[in-house]
Amino acid sequence: MNDNHEYLTQAKFDQFKAELENLKTNKRREIAEALAYASSLGDKSENAEYHEARDSQAHVEDRINHLEAVLKNASIVSTHDTNTVTVGSVITISKNGVADRRHYTIVGSEEADAMSGKISTKSPLGSAALGKSKGESFSFQTPQGMANCVILEIE
Repeated sequence: MNDNHEYLTQAKFDQFKAELENLKTNKRREIAEALAYASSLGDKSENAEYHEARDSQAHVEDRINHLEAVLKNASIVSTHDTNTVTVGSVITISKNGVADRRHYTIVGSEEADAMSGKISTKSPLGSAALGKSKGESFSFQTPQGMANCVILEIE
Protein backbone atom coordinates (compact mmCIF):
# COMPACT_ATOMS: atom_id res chain seq x y z
CA MET A 1 0.00 0.00 0.00
CA ASN A 2 1.21 3.50 -0.79
CA ASP A 3 1.40 5.54 2.44
CA ASN A 4 1.00 8.81 0.49
CA HIS A 5 -2.54 7.86 -0.43
CA GLU A 6 -5.58 8.09 1.78
CA TYR A 7 -8.01 5.29 1.03
CA LEU A 8 -11.63 6.45 1.04
CA THR A 9 -14.96 5.08 -0.01
CA GLN A 10 -16.82 7.18 -2.56
CA ALA A 11 -19.37 8.13 0.13
CA LYS A 12 -16.65 9.42 2.48
CA PHE A 13 -14.92 11.26 -0.39
CA ASP A 14 -18.23 12.97 -1.26
CA GLN A 15 -18.84 13.80 2.42
CA PHE A 16 -15.41 15.41 2.76
CA LYS A 17 -15.88 17.32 -0.50
CA ALA A 18 -19.23 18.72 0.71
CA GLU A 19 -17.71 19.64 4.09
CA LEU A 20 -14.84 21.42 2.34
CA GLU A 21 -17.21 23.40 0.12
CA ASN A 22 -19.30 24.41 3.16
CA LEU A 23 -16.21 25.52 5.08
CA LYS A 24 -14.87 27.55 2.16
CA THR A 25 -18.13 29.32 1.44
CA ASN A 26 -20.50 29.48 4.42
CA LYS A 27 -18.14 29.11 7.38
CA ARG A 28 -15.53 31.55 6.07
CA ARG A 29 -18.29 34.12 5.45
CA GLU A 30 -19.73 33.63 8.96
CA ILE A 31 -16.30 34.09 10.53
CA ALA A 32 -15.58 37.18 8.42
CA GLU A 33 -18.86 38.69 9.64
CA ALA A 34 -18.02 37.78 13.24
CA LEU A 35 -14.57 39.37 12.88
CA ALA A 36 -16.05 42.53 11.37
CA TYR A 37 -18.57 42.82 14.20
CA ALA A 38 -15.95 42.11 16.88
CA SER A 39 -13.58 44.68 15.33
CA SER A 40 -16.32 47.29 15.49
CA LEU A 41 -16.49 46.85 19.28
CA GLY A 42 -13.17 48.63 19.74
CA ASP A 43 -9.96 47.61 21.49
CA LYS A 44 -8.97 44.17 20.16
CA SER A 45 -6.53 43.39 22.96
CA GLU A 46 -9.33 42.78 25.47
CA ASN A 47 -12.07 41.87 23.02
CA ALA A 48 -13.22 38.30 23.75
CA GLU A 49 -15.48 38.19 20.69
CA TYR A 50 -12.57 39.12 18.43
CA HIS A 51 -10.24 36.49 19.92
CA GLU A 52 -12.96 33.82 19.71
CA ALA A 53 -13.58 34.67 16.04
CA ARG A 54 -9.82 34.50 15.31
CA ASP A 55 -9.62 31.10 17.03
CA SER A 56 -12.58 29.88 14.96
CA GLN A 57 -10.91 31.19 11.82
CA ALA A 58 -7.69 29.30 12.61
CA HIS A 59 -9.63 26.09 13.31
CA VAL A 60 -11.59 26.35 10.06
CA GLU A 61 -8.47 27.08 8.00
CA ASP A 62 -6.69 24.09 9.57
CA ARG A 63 -9.64 21.86 8.72
CA ILE A 64 -9.74 23.22 5.15
CA ASN A 65 -6.02 22.49 4.72
CA HIS A 66 -6.45 18.99 6.13
CA LEU A 67 -9.43 18.17 3.89
CA GLU A 68 -7.67 19.53 0.80
CA ALA A 69 -4.65 17.31 1.52
CA VAL A 70 -6.82 14.23 2.12
CA LEU A 71 -8.86 14.79 -1.04
CA LYS A 72 -5.73 15.49 -3.11
CA ASN A 73 -4.19 12.18 -2.02
CA ALA A 74 -7.41 10.16 -1.97
CA SER A 75 -7.67 6.78 -3.64
CA ILE A 76 -11.29 5.74 -4.01
CA VAL A 77 -11.92 2.15 -2.95
CA SER A 78 -14.81 0.61 -4.84
CA THR A 79 -14.05 -3.08 -5.27
CA HIS A 80 -11.67 -5.39 -3.57
CA ASP A 81 -10.21 -8.85 -3.89
CA THR A 82 -11.97 -11.49 -1.79
CA ASN A 83 -8.99 -13.84 -1.90
CA THR A 84 -6.70 -11.58 0.12
CA VAL A 85 -7.27 -8.81 2.64
CA THR A 86 -7.22 -5.38 1.01
CA VAL A 87 -8.73 -1.97 1.71
CA GLY A 88 -12.50 -2.45 1.75
CA SER A 89 -12.36 -6.10 2.83
CA VAL A 90 -14.70 -7.27 5.55
CA ILE A 91 -12.82 -9.89 7.51
CA THR A 92 -13.82 -12.35 10.18
CA ILE A 93 -10.99 -13.27 12.51
CA SER A 94 -10.50 -15.35 15.59
CA LYS A 95 -7.76 -15.03 18.13
CA ASN A 96 -5.89 -18.31 18.36
CA GLY A 97 -7.31 -20.40 21.17
CA VAL A 98 -10.51 -18.32 21.48
CA ALA A 99 -13.85 -19.28 19.90
CA ASP A 100 -14.99 -15.63 19.74
CA ARG A 101 -15.24 -14.35 16.15
CA ARG A 102 -14.72 -10.69 15.32
CA HIS A 103 -15.75 -8.86 12.15
CA TYR A 104 -13.81 -5.85 10.87
CA THR A 105 -13.86 -3.70 7.77
CA ILE A 106 -10.42 -2.57 6.60
CA VAL A 107 -10.54 1.15 5.76
CA GLY A 108 -8.27 4.17 5.34
CA SER A 109 -7.31 6.09 8.47
CA GLU A 110 -9.85 8.88 7.83
CA GLU A 111 -12.74 6.40 8.02
CA ALA A 112 -11.46 4.34 10.95
CA ASP A 113 -13.93 3.85 13.79
CA ALA A 114 -13.07 0.93 16.06
CA MET A 115 -16.44 1.11 17.82
CA SER A 116 -18.22 0.28 14.55
CA GLY A 117 -15.62 -2.28 13.45
CA LYS A 118 -13.83 -0.09 10.90
CA ILE A 119 -10.09 -0.69 11.30
CA SER A 120 -7.44 1.48 9.65
CA THR A 121 -4.84 0.05 7.32
CA LYS A 122 -2.33 1.86 9.55
CA SER A 123 -3.49 0.19 12.77
CA PRO A 124 -1.52 -2.79 14.08
CA LEU A 125 -4.37 -5.22 13.30
CA GLY A 126 -5.13 -3.68 9.90
CA SER A 127 -1.55 -3.53 8.69
CA ALA A 128 -0.86 -7.09 9.89
CA ALA A 129 -3.98 -8.45 8.14
CA LEU A 130 -3.30 -6.76 4.77
CA GLY A 131 -2.33 -9.24 2.08
CA LYS A 132 -3.31 -12.30 4.12
CA SER A 133 -5.58 -15.05 2.77
CA LYS A 134 -8.43 -17.04 4.27
CA GLY A 135 -7.04 -19.53 6.79
CA GLU A 136 -3.78 -17.63 7.17
CA SER A 137 -2.50 -16.68 10.63
CA PHE A 138 -0.95 -13.34 11.55
CA SER A 139 0.35 -11.58 14.64
CA PHE A 140 0.46 -8.01 15.80
CA GLN A 141 1.53 -6.09 18.88
CA THR A 142 -1.11 -4.90 21.38
CA PRO A 143 -0.67 -3.10 24.70
CA GLN A 144 -1.22 -6.51 26.37
CA GLY A 145 1.43 -8.22 24.21
CA MET A 146 1.39 -10.12 20.94
CA ALA A 147 -2.00 -11.15 19.54
CA ASN A 148 -2.14 -14.18 17.24
CA CYS A 149 -5.14 -14.38 14.91
CA VAL A 150 -6.41 -16.41 12.00
CA ILE A 151 -8.51 -15.11 9.10
CA LEU A 152 -11.73 -17.13 8.90
CA GLU A 153 -13.51 -15.23 6.10
CA ILE A 154 -12.89 -12.40 3.62
CA GLU A 155 -15.83 -10.61 2.01
